[in-house]
Amino acid sequence: MEYVASLRDAQSGAYSHWGLSRAYGEQAAKQALAEAHRQLFLKLLRTPLRALRDDVMLSAGGLQMPAGEFMERFRSQMPALLPQDLSGGSARHFSSVLHALSVLVSDPVRTPPEAIPPA
Repeated sequence: MEYVASLRDAQSGAYSHWGLSRAYGEQAAKQALAEAHRQLFLKLLRTPLRALRDDVMLSAGGLQMPAGEFMERFRSQMPALLPQDLSGGSARHFSSVLHALSVLVSDPVRTPPEAIPPA
């Protein structure tokens, strides 16, 4: 999600990807990237917290960074991570999911495994 969001220009809101634009045309590439961003956003909102927590742990480990630090970096980018078309999702729900993940990964000792139902 972070990568797709980074393909959007902060000023204009337009997506761009050199390779996609060259292969399919600029307009088709913009539409495809906007749709991918929207779908990733909705998928994240629908994914159980346990699965998201596991993803955070893997991603943070891959970057060799503490999971709490990874989530703080991710949360600090929140406005830019939101797609233009929320399609029924909400910024508030997204913010709540990010907050819950931050708590879960920052203090795993206080979060017993049974507190998160299996995916």
